[in-house]
Amino acid sequence: MRTRPVLIYDGDCAFCTSSVRFAERHIRPRCEITPWQFAELDSFGATRERAEYELLWVTPSGAIHGGAQAVAKLLLSAGRGWAVPGALLTLPPLRQLAHGVYRLIANNRERMPGGTPACALPADRRPQI
Repeated sequence: MRTRPVLIYDGDCAFCTSSVRFAERHIRPRCEITPWQFAELDSFGATRERAEYELLWVTPSGAIHGGAQAVAKLLLSAGRGWAVPGALLTLPPLRQLAHGVYRLIANNRERMPGGTPACALPADRRPQI
């Protein structure tokens, strides 16, 4: 049984990887962090399709939060000043706004700082490094 939450992200996406590295250095969430490409997704109750679509936060009990709510859980786990924006992201109407902003960014991540054209490709069509 897991004792810590797990953050699962797209390790082939440069923007996603840069964002996670920023979170590790500056936000310091209390969780394990792994790219979906190296995670046993079945053991988390997640699918490859969902992991390609959005950031995932898996609680020790197995609940899965995706996208903006995964970001909210990450911020909440860090405590300190980060918990306030994390809590705000869980409240309507900010929750719906956060979801829209997350989808806008996720759908255009190849255009974001640190993104590459490979970020726009489905995982099975990305160049292998």
